[in-house]
Amino acid sequence: MNTQRTKWLAAMSTTVVLAGVVTGCGTASTSSGESPGQAADSGASKSGEKVTISLLIDNTQDSVNVAKGIVEAFEKKNPSIHVETETRPGGSEGDNLVKTRLATGDMTDVFFYNSGSLMQALNPETNLLDLTNEPFQANVIDSFKPTVTVNGKIYAGPIGSTMAGGWFYNKKIYADLGLAVPQTWAELMANSEKIKAAGITPVIGSYKDDWTTQLVVLADYYNVQAANPKFADDYTANKAKYATDAAALRGFEKLEEIAKKGYMNKDFLATTYDAGLKMLAEGKGAQYPMLSFATPALQQNFPDKMKDIGFFAQPGDSAATNGLTVWMPSGAYIYKSTKHPEQAKKLVEFIASLDGVAAQSAASVPSGPYAIKGSRLPETVAQAVKEMTPYFDSNKTAPALEFVSPIKGSSLPQITTEVGAAIKTGKQGAEVYDKDVEKQAKQLGLKGW
Repeated sequence: MNTQRTKWLAAMSTTVVLAGVVTGCGTASTSSGESPGQAADSGASKSGEKVTISLLIDNTQDSVNVAKGIVEAFEKKNPSIHVETETRPGGSEGDNLVKTRLATGDMTDVFFYNSGSLMQALNPETNLLDLTNEPFQANVIDSFKPTVTVNGKIYAGPIGSTMAGGWFYNKKIYADLGLAVPQTWAELMANSEKIKAAGITPVIGSYKDDWTTQLVVLADYYNVQAANPKFADDYTANKAKYATDAAALRGFEKLEEIAKKGYMNKDFLATTYDAGLKMLAEGKGAQYPMLSFATPALQQNFPDKMKDIGFFAQPGDSAATNGLTVWMPSGAYIYKSTKHPEQAKKLVEFIASLDGVAAQSAASVPSGPYAIKGSRLPETVAQAVKEMTPYFDSNKTAPALEFVSPIKGSSLPQITTEVGAAIKTGKQGAEVYDKDVEKQAKQLGLKGW
Protein backbone atom coordinates (compact mmCIF):
# COMPACT_ATOMS: atom_id res chain seq x y z
CA MET A 1 0.00 0.00 0.00
CA ASN A 2 1.55 3.34 -0.97
CA THR A 3 1.61 6.53 1.06
CA GLN A 4 -1.31 8.04 -0.80
CA ARG A 5 -3.51 5.10 0.14
CA THR A 6 -2.19 5.25 3.67
CA LYS A 7 -3.30 8.86 3.95
CA TRP A 8 -6.73 8.02 2.69
CA LEU A 9 -7.07 5.30 5.23
CA ALA A 10 -5.58 7.36 8.02
CA ALA A 11 -7.98 10.17 7.25
CA MET A 12 -10.77 7.67 7.71
CA SER A 13 -9.57 6.49 11.11
CA THR A 14 -8.20 3.12 10.17
CA THR A 15 -4.71 2.32 11.35
CA VAL A 16 -1.91 1.46 8.98
CA VAL A 17 1.52 0.80 10.46
CA LEU A 18 4.45 1.66 8.26
CA ALA A 19 8.02 0.86 9.19
CA GLY A 20 10.53 3.33 7.78
CA VAL A 21 14.11 4.29 7.24
CA VAL A 22 14.95 7.97 7.42
CA THR A 23 17.08 8.95 4.48
CA GLY A 24 19.94 11.36 4.36
CA CYS A 25 21.53 13.30 1.57
CA GLY A 26 20.07 16.26 -0.26
CA THR A 27 19.80 17.17 -3.92
CA ALA A 28 22.25 15.29 -6.08
CA SER A 29 24.60 17.29 -8.23
CA THR A 30 27.23 16.88 -10.92
CA SER A 31 30.48 18.58 -11.76
CA SER A 32 29.14 19.84 -15.03
CA GLY A 33 28.71 23.40 -13.84
CA GLU A 34 25.14 23.50 -15.10
CA SER A 35 23.17 26.48 -13.84
CA PRO A 36 19.53 26.54 -12.73
CA GLY A 37 17.06 26.76 -15.58
CA GLN A 38 19.51 25.59 -18.24
CA ALA A 39 17.76 23.90 -21.15
CA ALA A 40 19.27 20.66 -22.38
CA ASP A 41 17.57 18.78 -25.19
CA SER A 42 19.30 15.50 -24.40
CA GLY A 43 19.45 16.01 -20.65
CA ALA A 44 23.25 16.10 -20.72
CA SER A 45 25.41 18.88 -19.36
CA LYS A 46 27.42 21.15 -21.63
CA SER A 47 30.52 19.04 -21.02
CA GLY A 48 28.65 15.92 -22.10
CA GLU A 49 28.64 14.35 -18.66
CA LYS A 50 25.69 12.39 -17.39
CA VAL A 51 23.47 14.48 -15.12
CA THR A 52 22.31 12.91 -11.86
CA ILE A 53 18.99 13.93 -10.33
CA SER A 54 17.48 12.65 -7.10
CA LEU A 55 14.00 11.25 -6.39
CA LEU A 56 12.37 10.85 -2.97
CA ILE A 57 9.67 8.20 -2.51
CA ASP A 58 8.00 6.49 0.43
CA ASN A 59 9.47 3.21 1.61
CA THR A 60 6.57 0.81 1.08
CA GLN A 61 7.44 -2.15 -1.11
CA ASP A 62 4.87 -1.20 -3.73
CA SER A 63 6.27 2.34 -4.03
CA VAL A 64 9.82 1.04 -4.28
CA ASN A 65 8.82 -1.40 -7.02
CA VAL A 66 6.98 1.29 -9.00
CA ALA A 67 9.86 3.76 -8.70
CA LYS A 68 12.35 1.12 -9.83
CA GLY A 69 10.24 0.37 -12.89
CA ILE A 70 9.88 4.05 -13.75
CA VAL A 71 13.58 4.82 -13.35
CA GLU A 72 14.70 1.86 -15.44
CA ALA A 73 12.34 2.77 -18.29
CA PHE A 74 13.17 6.49 -18.05
CA GLU A 75 16.92 5.98 -18.14
CA LYS A 76 16.61 3.79 -21.24
CA LYS A 77 14.90 6.67 -23.04
CA ASN A 78 17.17 9.31 -21.48
CA PRO A 79 20.64 7.76 -21.19
CA SER A 80 22.25 11.09 -20.29
CA ILE A 81 20.20 11.34 -17.06
CA HIS A 82 20.72 9.14 -14.02
CA VAL A 83 18.12 9.04 -11.24
CA GLU A 84 19.17 8.27 -7.67
CA THR A 85 16.26 7.13 -5.51
CA GLU A 86 15.93 7.81 -1.80
CA THR A 87 13.20 6.51 0.52
CA ARG A 88 11.33 8.06 3.40
CA PRO A 89 9.01 6.62 6.04
CA GLY A 90 5.25 6.86 5.78
CA GLY A 91 2.77 8.48 8.13
CA SER A 92 3.45 11.62 10.14
CA GLU A 93 7.17 10.88 10.33
CA GLY A 94 7.42 10.97 6.56
CA ASP A 95 5.32 14.14 6.36
CA ASN A 96 7.58 15.89 8.83
CA LEU A 97 10.67 14.78 6.95
CA VAL A 98 9.36 16.23 3.66
CA LYS A 99 8.46 19.53 5.29
CA THR A 100 11.79 19.73 7.11
CA ARG A 101 13.80 19.07 3.98
CA LEU A 102 11.87 21.71 2.07
CA ALA A 103 12.35 24.21 4.90
CA THR A 104 16.09 23.58 5.15
CA GLY A 105 16.78 23.55 1.40
CA ASP A 106 17.76 19.87 1.48
CA MET A 107 15.05 18.44 -0.79
CA THR A 108 15.62 16.08 -3.71
CA ASP A 109 15.09 17.31 -7.27
CA VAL A 110 11.83 15.36 -7.60
CA PHE A 111 9.66 13.83 -4.89
CA PHE A 112 6.41 11.91 -4.69
CA TYR A 113 3.86 13.20 -2.18
CA ASN A 114 0.12 13.38 -1.55
CA SER A 115 -2.18 15.42 -3.71
CA GLY A 116 -5.08 17.36 -2.20
CA SER A 117 -5.13 19.27 1.06
CA LEU A 118 -1.88 17.77 2.36
CA MET A 119 -0.03 19.21 -0.63
CA GLN A 120 -1.25 22.71 0.21
CA ALA A 121 0.53 22.49 3.57
CA LEU A 122 3.88 22.36 1.71
CA ASN A 123 3.67 26.08 0.83
CA PRO A 124 3.81 25.27 -2.90
CA GLU A 125 4.42 28.78 -4.21
CA THR A 126 7.63 28.98 -2.16
CA ASN A 127 8.86 25.39 -2.43
CA LEU A 128 7.58 23.82 -5.65
CA LEU A 129 8.27 24.43 -9.33
CA ASP A 130 5.31 25.72 -11.31
CA LEU A 131 4.39 23.09 -13.94
CA THR A 132 1.22 24.74 -15.23
CA ASN A 133 2.43 25.34 -18.77
CA GLU A 134 4.37 22.12 -19.26
CA PRO A 135 3.18 20.26 -22.41
CA PHE A 136 2.62 17.03 -20.47
CA GLN A 137 -0.33 18.60 -18.65
CA ALA A 138 -2.34 17.95 -21.82
CA ASN A 139 -2.04 14.24 -20.99
CA VAL A 140 -3.51 14.61 -17.50
CA ILE A 141 -7.23 14.16 -16.81
CA ASP A 142 -8.98 17.36 -15.78
CA SER A 143 -10.25 16.07 -12.44
CA PHE A 144 -6.69 15.49 -11.15
CA LYS A 145 -5.41 19.01 -11.76
CA PRO A 146 -7.37 20.82 -9.01
CA THR A 147 -5.85 18.47 -6.43
CA VAL A 148 -2.35 19.83 -7.14
CA THR A 149 -3.32 23.43 -7.89
CA VAL A 150 -2.84 26.47 -5.68
CA ASN A 151 -3.85 29.99 -6.80
CA GLY A 152 -4.26 28.83 -10.37
CA LYS A 153 -0.86 27.15 -10.66
CA ILE A 154 -0.38 23.40 -11.17
CA TYR A 155 2.55 21.87 -9.30
CA ALA A 156 2.62 18.17 -10.22
CA GLY A 157 1.90 15.35 -12.57
CA PRO A 158 0.11 12.21 -11.29
CA ILE A 159 2.03 9.19 -10.03
CA GLY A 160 0.19 5.92 -9.41
CA SER A 161 -3.35 4.86 -10.16
CA THR A 162 -6.57 6.30 -8.85
CA MET A 163 -9.04 4.58 -6.60
CA ALA A 164 -12.73 5.18 -6.40
CA GLY A 165 -15.45 5.41 -3.82
CA GLY A 166 -18.54 3.50 -4.86
CA TRP A 167 -20.22 0.13 -4.53
CA PHE A 168 -18.82 -3.35 -5.03
CA TYR A 169 -21.56 -5.75 -6.04
CA ASN A 170 -21.90 -9.46 -6.54
CA LYS A 171 -22.50 -9.92 -10.26
CA LYS A 172 -23.81 -13.46 -9.85
CA ILE A 173 -26.56 -12.27 -7.48
CA TYR A 174 -27.42 -9.46 -9.89
CA ALA A 175 -27.62 -11.92 -12.80
CA ASP A 176 -29.68 -14.46 -10.86
CA LEU A 177 -32.21 -11.79 -9.87
CA GLY A 178 -32.24 -10.07 -13.26
CA LEU A 179 -30.90 -6.77 -11.87
CA ALA A 180 -29.16 -4.01 -13.83
CA VAL A 181 -26.43 -1.70 -12.52
CA PRO A 182 -28.34 1.25 -11.02
CA GLN A 183 -28.06 4.70 -12.58
CA THR A 184 -30.09 6.45 -9.86
CA TRP A 185 -30.42 6.10 -6.11
CA ALA A 186 -34.05 5.03 -6.52
CA GLU A 187 -32.91 2.18 -8.77
CA LEU A 188 -30.30 1.14 -6.20
CA MET A 189 -32.95 1.03 -3.50
CA ALA A 190 -35.29 -0.94 -5.76
CA ASN A 191 -32.50 -3.46 -6.40
CA SER A 192 -31.90 -3.70 -2.68
CA GLU A 193 -35.57 -4.44 -2.05
CA LYS A 194 -35.50 -7.33 -4.53
CA ILE A 195 -32.30 -8.67 -3.00
CA LYS A 196 -33.84 -8.52 0.48
CA ALA A 197 -36.92 -10.37 -0.77
CA ALA A 198 -34.62 -13.11 -2.05
CA GLY A 199 -33.26 -13.63 1.46
CA ILE A 200 -29.84 -12.07 0.79
CA THR A 201 -28.32 -9.12 2.64
CA PRO A 202 -28.69 -6.15 0.27
CA VAL A 203 -26.05 -3.82 1.80
CA ILE A 204 -23.03 -5.06 3.71
CA GLY A 205 -22.31 -3.06 6.87
CA SER A 206 -18.92 -3.44 8.57
CA TYR A 207 -19.35 -0.96 11.40
CA LYS A 208 -16.89 -2.74 13.71
CA ASP A 209 -14.32 -0.86 11.60
CA ASP A 210 -15.97 2.53 11.83
CA TRP A 211 -14.01 4.15 8.99
CA THR A 212 -16.11 2.04 6.60
CA THR A 213 -19.29 3.81 7.74
CA GLN A 214 -18.28 7.00 5.91
CA LEU A 215 -18.32 5.65 2.38
CA VAL A 216 -21.95 6.42 1.53
CA VAL A 217 -21.36 10.07 2.45
CA LEU A 218 -17.89 10.41 0.94
CA ALA A 219 -18.68 8.55 -2.29
CA ASP A 220 -21.62 10.88 -2.90
CA TYR A 221 -19.38 13.88 -3.61
CA TYR A 222 -19.59 13.53 -7.40
CA ASN A 223 -23.32 14.15 -7.07
CA VAL A 224 -22.72 17.15 -4.81
CA GLN A 225 -20.34 18.73 -7.29
CA ALA A 226 -22.67 17.99 -10.19
CA ALA A 227 -25.41 19.95 -8.41
CA ASN A 228 -23.11 22.75 -7.24
CA PRO A 229 -19.72 22.99 -9.01
CA LYS A 230 -18.61 25.65 -6.51
CA PHE A 231 -19.44 23.62 -3.43
CA ALA A 232 -15.82 22.90 -2.44
CA ASP A 233 -14.87 26.58 -2.54
CA ASP A 234 -18.05 27.65 -0.74
CA TYR A 235 -17.60 24.91 1.86
CA THR A 236 -14.00 25.95 2.52
CA ALA A 237 -15.06 29.60 2.81
CA ASN A 238 -17.91 28.78 5.26
CA LYS A 239 -20.54 29.67 2.67
CA ALA A 240 -22.01 26.16 2.35
CA LYS A 241 -22.92 23.54 4.95
CA TYR A 242 -23.81 19.87 4.77
CA ALA A 243 -26.98 20.43 6.75
CA THR A 244 -28.26 23.30 4.60
CA ASP A 245 -27.03 22.37 1.11
CA ALA A 246 -29.63 19.99 -0.33
CA ALA A 247 -27.16 18.06 -2.49
CA ALA A 248 -24.61 17.64 0.31
CA LEU A 249 -27.27 16.59 2.80
CA ARG A 250 -28.36 13.76 0.46
CA GLY A 251 -25.31 11.66 1.40
CA PHE A 252 -26.42 11.59 5.05
CA GLU A 253 -30.04 11.02 4.00
CA LYS A 254 -29.02 8.05 1.86
CA LEU A 255 -27.27 6.47 4.81
CA GLU A 256 -30.38 7.05 6.91
CA GLU A 257 -32.58 5.42 4.27
CA ILE A 258 -30.44 2.26 4.22
CA ALA A 259 -30.79 2.06 8.01
CA LYS A 260 -34.54 2.64 8.05
CA LYS A 261 -35.22 -0.01 5.43
CA GLY A 262 -33.16 -2.60 7.26
CA TYR A 263 -30.96 -3.40 4.29
CA MET A 264 -27.79 -4.19 6.23
CA ASN A 265 -26.78 -7.47 7.84
CA LYS A 266 -28.20 -7.82 11.34
CA ASP A 267 -24.73 -8.00 12.91
CA PHE A 268 -23.42 -4.93 11.05
CA LEU A 269 -22.18 -3.33 14.30
CA ALA A 270 -19.96 -6.35 14.99
CA THR A 271 -18.87 -7.04 11.41
CA THR A 272 -15.33 -6.12 10.36
CA TYR A 273 -14.04 -4.88 7.00
CA ASP A 274 -12.42 -8.26 6.31
CA ALA A 275 -15.66 -10.05 7.12
CA GLY A 276 -17.49 -7.66 4.80
CA LEU A 277 -15.24 -8.60 1.92
CA LYS A 278 -15.86 -12.28 2.67
CA MET A 279 -19.63 -11.73 2.63
CA LEU A 280 -19.37 -10.05 -0.77
CA ALA A 281 -17.16 -12.71 -2.32
CA GLU A 282 -19.22 -15.60 -1.00
CA GLY A 283 -22.52 -14.05 -2.07
CA LYS A 284 -23.88 -13.63 1.47
CA GLY A 285 -24.11 -9.90 0.83
CA ALA A 286 -24.92 -8.35 -2.54
CA GLN A 287 -23.55 -4.80 -2.31
CA TYR A 288 -20.77 -3.15 -0.31
CA PRO A 289 -20.12 0.62 -0.29
CA MET A 290 -16.33 0.77 -0.26
CA LEU A 291 -13.14 2.20 -1.74
CA SER A 292 -11.72 0.28 -4.68
CA PHE A 293 -8.45 -0.17 -2.79
CA ALA A 294 -10.13 -3.31 -1.43
CA THR A 295 -9.58 -5.00 -4.80
CA PRO A 296 -6.09 -6.41 -4.02
CA ALA A 297 -7.37 -7.94 -0.77
CA LEU A 298 -10.25 -9.55 -2.64
CA GLN A 299 -7.86 -10.87 -5.29
CA GLN A 300 -5.55 -12.32 -2.69
CA ASN A 301 -8.19 -13.95 -0.51
CA PHE A 302 -10.85 -14.91 -3.07
CA PRO A 303 -9.10 -15.35 -6.43
CA ASP A 304 -11.73 -17.78 -7.68
CA LYS A 305 -14.54 -15.30 -6.99
CA MET A 306 -13.18 -12.22 -8.75
CA LYS A 307 -15.24 -12.80 -11.90
CA ASP A 308 -18.34 -12.43 -9.72
CA ILE A 309 -17.38 -9.01 -8.29
CA GLY A 310 -18.13 -5.73 -10.04
CA PHE A 311 -18.12 -2.04 -9.14
CA PHE A 312 -20.38 0.93 -9.83
CA ALA A 313 -20.49 4.59 -8.87
CA GLN A 314 -22.78 5.71 -6.09
CA PRO A 315 -25.77 7.00 -8.06
CA GLY A 316 -27.44 10.35 -7.56
CA ASP A 317 -31.05 11.25 -8.11
CA SER A 318 -30.71 11.66 -11.89
CA ALA A 319 -29.23 9.20 -14.37
CA ALA A 320 -28.08 12.15 -16.47
CA THR A 321 -25.46 13.08 -13.88
CA ASN A 322 -24.27 9.60 -12.93
CA GLY A 323 -20.54 9.72 -12.20
CA LEU A 324 -17.69 8.48 -10.00
CA THR A 325 -16.05 10.03 -6.93
CA VAL A 326 -12.31 9.46 -7.21
CA TRP A 327 -9.51 9.38 -4.67
CA MET A 328 -6.69 10.83 -6.71
CA PRO A 329 -3.13 9.50 -6.92
CA SER A 330 -0.10 11.20 -5.44
CA GLY A 331 1.76 13.94 -7.28
CA ALA A 332 5.28 13.99 -8.73
CA TYR A 333 6.63 17.38 -7.61
CA ILE A 334 9.82 19.27 -8.47
CA TYR A 335 11.74 21.19 -5.81
CA LYS A 336 11.74 24.85 -6.79
CA SER A 337 15.46 25.28 -6.06
CA THR A 338 16.57 22.24 -8.01
CA LYS A 339 19.84 22.69 -9.91
CA HIS A 340 18.50 20.56 -12.73
CA PRO A 341 15.00 21.79 -13.61
CA GLU A 342 15.02 20.60 -17.22
CA GLN A 343 16.10 17.08 -16.33
CA ALA A 344 13.60 16.97 -13.47
CA LYS A 345 10.84 18.08 -15.86
CA LYS A 346 11.80 15.28 -18.23
CA LEU A 347 11.32 12.75 -15.43
CA VAL A 348 7.89 14.10 -14.45
CA GLU A 349 6.91 14.31 -18.12
CA PHE A 350 7.83 10.64 -18.56
CA ILE A 351 5.83 9.62 -15.49
CA ALA A 352 2.80 11.45 -16.94
CA SER A 353 3.10 9.69 -20.32
CA LEU A 354 1.70 6.44 -21.69
CA ASP A 355 5.20 4.95 -21.47
CA GLY A 356 5.34 5.98 -17.83
CA VAL A 357 1.97 4.36 -17.17
CA ALA A 358 3.19 1.17 -18.86
CA ALA A 359 6.23 1.11 -16.58
CA GLN A 360 4.02 1.56 -13.52
CA SER A 361 1.58 -1.15 -14.61
CA ALA A 362 4.43 -3.59 -15.19
CA ALA A 363 5.69 -2.99 -11.65
CA SER A 364 2.39 -3.01 -9.74
CA VAL A 365 -1.20 -4.02 -10.55
CA PRO A 366 -3.29 -0.82 -10.40
CA SER A 367 -6.32 -0.49 -8.11
CA GLY A 368 -8.06 1.89 -10.51
CA PRO A 369 -7.58 3.70 -13.82
CA TYR A 370 -4.64 6.05 -14.24
CA ALA A 371 -5.06 9.82 -14.37
CA ILE A 372 -3.50 9.92 -17.84
CA LYS A 373 -5.66 10.34 -20.94
CA GLY A 374 -5.63 7.39 -23.31
CA SER A 375 -4.07 5.02 -20.79
CA ARG A 376 -5.36 1.48 -20.67
CA LEU A 377 -5.37 -0.96 -17.81
CA PRO A 378 -3.54 -4.26 -18.20
CA GLU A 379 -5.70 -7.29 -18.89
CA THR A 380 -4.62 -8.73 -15.54
CA VAL A 381 -6.63 -6.23 -13.48
CA ALA A 382 -9.82 -7.32 -11.80
CA GLN A 383 -13.16 -6.93 -13.54
CA ALA A 384 -14.24 -4.50 -10.83
CA VAL A 385 -11.40 -2.16 -11.77
CA LYS A 386 -12.20 -2.46 -15.48
CA GLU A 387 -15.76 -1.33 -14.73
CA MET A 388 -14.44 2.01 -13.48
CA THR A 389 -12.85 2.85 -16.85
CA PRO A 390 -16.02 4.09 -18.64
CA TYR A 391 -16.45 6.84 -16.05
CA PHE A 392 -12.95 8.10 -16.85
CA ASP A 393 -13.38 7.74 -20.61
CA SER A 394 -16.56 9.83 -20.50
CA ASN A 395 -15.06 12.42 -18.11
CA LYS A 396 -17.64 11.52 -15.47
CA THR A 397 -15.32 11.75 -12.45
CA ALA A 398 -14.75 14.20 -9.63
CA PRO A 399 -12.10 14.19 -6.91
CA ALA A 400 -13.31 13.39 -3.41
CA LEU A 401 -13.97 16.50 -1.34
CA GLU A 402 -10.84 16.03 0.77
CA PHE A 403 -8.75 16.59 -2.37
CA VAL A 404 -10.27 19.98 -3.16
CA SER A 405 -10.87 21.28 0.35
CA PRO A 406 -8.60 21.13 3.42
CA ILE A 407 -11.59 20.49 5.70
CA LYS A 408 -12.48 17.00 6.88
CA GLY A 409 -13.76 16.66 10.42
CA SER A 410 -12.18 13.96 12.55
CA SER A 411 -15.51 12.79 14.00
CA LEU A 412 -17.13 11.77 10.72
CA PRO A 413 -16.76 8.00 11.36
CA GLN A 414 -18.55 8.29 14.69
CA ILE A 415 -21.29 10.47 13.19
CA THR A 416 -21.93 8.21 10.21
CA THR A 417 -22.00 5.22 12.54
CA GLU A 418 -24.83 6.86 14.49
CA VAL A 419 -26.75 7.71 11.31
CA GLY A 420 -26.21 4.22 9.86
CA ALA A 421 -27.38 2.68 13.13
CA ALA A 422 -30.52 4.88 13.13
CA ILE A 423 -29.43 6.66 16.31
CA LYS A 424 -29.43 10.00 14.47
CA THR A 425 -31.32 11.15 11.41
CA GLY A 426 -29.39 12.21 8.35
CA LYS A 427 -30.18 15.85 9.09
CA GLN A 428 -28.97 15.53 12.67
CA GLY A 429 -25.80 13.84 11.53
CA ALA A 430 -25.09 16.59 9.02
CA GLU A 431 -25.64 19.26 11.66
CA VAL A 432 -23.24 17.59 14.07
CA TYR A 433 -20.66 17.19 11.32
CA ASP A 434 -20.90 20.88 10.42
CA LYS A 435 -19.99 21.70 14.03
CA ASP A 436 -17.11 19.22 13.93
CA VAL A 437 -15.81 20.81 10.74
CA GLU A 438 -16.05 24.30 12.24
CA LYS A 439 -13.54 23.38 14.93
CA GLN A 440 -11.05 22.12 12.37
CA ALA A 441 -11.48 25.11 10.05
CA LYS A 442 -10.73 27.51 12.89
CA GLN A 443 -7.66 25.51 13.84
CA LEU A 444 -6.45 25.83 10.26
CA GLY A 445 -7.06 29.57 10.31
CA LEU A 446 -9.23 29.54 7.20
CA LYS A 447 -10.83 32.78 6.09
CA GLY A 448 -14.54 33.16 6.79
CA TRP A 449 -14.53 31.06 9.96
